[in-house]
Amino acid sequence: MSFSKLNATAATLTKNRTEGSIVPISGMCVTCVDGCIGMCEIGKSAYRGHEVIYPQPFGIITTASEKDYPVDLSHFTILGGVVGAQGIEADSDKAIFPNVNLERTLCPNAPFKVKLPFVIPGLGSTKIAKINWEGLAVGAALAGFPLTIGENVVAMDPESEIKNGKIMKAPDLQWRIKLYKKWQQDGYGDIIVQANVEDTRLGVQEFAIEKLGVETVELKWGQGAKNIGGEVKFKDLEKAQLLYKRGYVVLPNPTDPSVIEAFKRGAFKEFERHSRIGMADEEAFIKRVEELRKAGAKRVTLKTGAYRPQALAQAMKWSSKARVDMLTVDGAGGGTGMSPWRMMNEWGVPTIELWSLTRQYAEKLIKKGEHLPDLVFAGGCILEDQIFKALSMGAPYVKLVGMARSFLAAAMVGKTIGKRINEGQVPVYIERFGTNKEDIFITASDLKKQFGKDFDNIPTGALGVYTYAHRLAQGLRQLMTGARKFNLDLMVRDDLAALTHEAADISGLKYIMDVDKEEAEKILND
Repeated sequence: MSFSKLNATAATLTKNRTEGSIVPISGMCVTCVDGCIGMCEIGKSAYRGHEVIYPQPFGIITTASEKDYPVDLSHFTILGGVVGAQGIEADSDKAIFPNVNLERTLCPNAPFKVKLPFVIPGLGSTKIAKINWEGLAVGAALAGFPLTIGENVVAMDPESEIKNGKIMKAPDLQWRIKLYKKWQQDGYGDIIVQANVEDTRLGVQEFAIEKLGVETVELKWGQGAKNIGGEVKFKDLEKAQLLYKRGYVVLPNPTDPSVIEAFKRGAFKEFERHSRIGMADEEAFIKRVEELRKAGAKRVTLKTGAYRPQALAQAMKWSSKARVDMLTVDGAGGGTGMSPWRMMNEWGVPTIELWSLTRQYAEKLIKKGEHLPDLVFAGGCILEDQIFKALSMGAPYVKLVGMARSFLAAAMVGKTIGKRINEGQVPVYIERFGTNKEDIFITASDLKKQFGKDFDNIPTGALGVYTYAHRLAQGLRQLMTGARKFNLDLMVRDDLAALTHEAADISGLKYIMDVDKEEAEKILND
């Protein structure tokens, strides 16, 4: 059985000529014919070269791995019972799902609270994040969960002012932060500013803390989608030259006269901007955390990706020594605005394996009496059953579930519906619910009651994010009620069972036929 799909994918706009007859090991057509125009990955690469490495078209899509990993979240099932209730009186009139409490307080050394156990991890300088930021920021703020401003936002902004290698003015960053804070409700949630190598050199996080009132900053080692730095594409020669001047790796070299001539001629239409990979070092890491705290950060967090187990151990141990407040662990195959397509499919520790290792390492740290940051699991969750499984699989150490691609999808759909309403062209599929946002978005009436005239200032992209979050919350409450757990702190690993022996071996959870064996025998033999 092949876990990978090779040589043809919607992500790179390629396909096989003989779609029904494919060589399993290579993904090539069984018969490769002289005269084919080159529709597959090989063929398109023969004339567009490195462009075909990346998902297309950049700027209006997000992508995630299509690799069919041997074990995924569907290989686990949620368990429930019929006796009693935890976290609420065992009364059928009180133990109802609307009474499940999804709020929680994180980071004991500098507490902040969330209404829902989600976080949107770093959405940075990609065009898709920028054009949907209103929906993401306002929606997350209204729903009461954190949002992370990803890497490279400051240097990618042509309006940013940099003097002597340090940031002096950052309009885009300021706008993103202010938008979230403007709609933040009763102190729930948080806006987090992330930094990579280039951001750190520019002093982005210090600027965000000192000038923009940011309380939480995140160091970034990487993500599940790729094991190199961030990338974007753009079609502006002047911007390419500006970013080259600001120290980025820009391909092809936008200062080369022959490249400039080829671009103006139309031989290629996009430049690539690449970030450098970080060089993690224990002493430097601990020192950087201390620097950020001295600069005024209340909370310092770390995001790491699907690197080898040794790197995960380093992330957890060094975070323990530096007393980092929160650590996000992102499994392979995760979503992105732009990552090399084959890399996204063929590198890294898959989500279930990475989460399982994380919990094993957490147990070791706890048994030694060492500090353990609040953990966040990320890696492909989009719906309430997956959220439940992530929280249970990592219990009691995992406090939030990271989801970026799904919330971005909700923002995009909400924004598109708003455009169709304004154009008077609401699609039939949606028109059956109404022709205005008050009728189409099921949460709109409650928000209008809450905000009055200000409701009209809520972007429809934000209504999409908020309404999607509302659905996730109700679905999660229903699943938790079935497990008789009425607050998040009561969730345990025993709320899950593995459906295959392989899933049980990897996760350490019991195989379904071994669950409650002793308890059941006692009941039957009573």
